[in-house]
Amino acid sequence: METRRRSLVKAVIWNVIGIVSMTLVGLLATGSASLGGKMALINTVIGFGCYLIYERVWSNIHWGRRG
Repeated sequence: METRRRSLVKAVIWNVIGIVSMTLVGLLATGSASLGGKMALINTVIGFGCYLIYERVWSNIHWGRRG
């Protein structure tokens, strides 16, 4: 079973990657680094919470595991 700390670290790393890519997308879409950054931050906060919940749910599902 995956620990909560591992789930948290994975989520943080994933969200760092996501915030950088979303900032670039926001910049390209709006022409504003500030607006792109705000869009990325909002997306990151929502995505971070959803990802943590998703990971914790799947850590308790035994289907498809061996051992």
